[in-house]
Amino acid sequence: MTDRALAMFTTAQAAARGLGGLNSCGRVLLRTDAPLNRQSDQVVLLQDLKGVLVTLVSAAALAVVSPAALGAGDQSSSLPGLDPRRPSVLDDARWAFYSARYESAAALARDPCVADIDSLAACELRTAALLLQIRRAMGDSPDTDASWKRCIACPPLLAAFDATLAHAQAGARARLRAAPQDDETLFLLGKLDLNYVWLQLGTLGHRTGWAEYWEARRSLDTVLTRQPTHVRARVARGWIDYIVDTKMRRGTRWLLGGGNKTRGLAAIRSAAVTDADFFTRAEAVFALWDMQVRERDFAGAVTTAHLLLIDFPDNQDLKRFIDQRRLNEATAAAASTN
Repeated sequence: MTDRALAMFTTAQAAARGLGGLNSCGRVLLRTDAPLNRQSDQVVLLQDLKGVLVTLVSAAALAVVSPAALGAGDQSSSLPGLDPRRPSVLDDARWAFYSARYESAAALARDPCVADIDSLAACELRTAALLLQIRRAMGDSPDTDASWKRCIACPPLLAAFDATLAHAQAGARARLRAAPQDDETLFLLGKLDLNYVWLQLGTLGHRTGWAEYWEARRSLDTVLTRQPTHVRARVARGWIDYIVDTKMRRGTRWLLGGGNKTRGLAAIRSAAVTDADFFTRAEAVFALWDMQVRERDFAGAVTTAHLLLIDFPDNQDLKRFIDQRRLNEATAAAASTN
């Protein structure tokens, strides 16, 4: 997202807090303890969050540039690191990824990953997109073995993931042998490793991937020692802290070097408001949204989802989340009146 969109979003959040806060569906709760000048003021108790964000939405054409809005001529993008007149295939893949079109993202990233050994970023994106395709295809059942057996699409997706991962890891390690100080390659190797770990431990429920986990952790720690402001490394390291602390048993946490949920959350929140290029900031804000959902901070998650939809209006996952929160609130309100 752009700096202007982020600034307006921050202002909207502050306005919401001033009015009294947000409920789980993103509605602004007006403070009832504030002095009222007129008795009629008490009639309005709720205001939709969209009203608070009206300035943000109406200025979206100026503050945020989407692929559909990019015109011809000498118009330049307000998004740092993205040239609308010469979009790369990798940029197209990233747009698809953050729009939750993972099949398209994986397909678009395939050629630059396979054809160019230097395009580790495309390989990392492809593995992430394949991981999320597998996760989506398996569904939410806690019985991962049964889900895998029912998933017809999963074996070929896993084969594609494994082939891409092996190709990219080999290229990254070869490059690091020649240039050990190459922090971007070291970071991408760590991210590739984490995609494998999250697939095995989180999605498939397999107790494997320990070597990749430690390579990822050491890689990210090394990058952050040399570049403490590396936003993507901060996000990835924040996820390690959060997942190890919240998803692993005490003994396993110790074996994995420990985690810290509070530190992970703080790292993601900080990264989400750090100045960075468009897709780097998008990754950080999506991580924030994901953590807010996991922490059941539904008010914050709805607010963040509204912001992300301005940049990625085709993301159906975000829309379903907001719709579900509205339905849950309406159901709870109806139940409370009976």
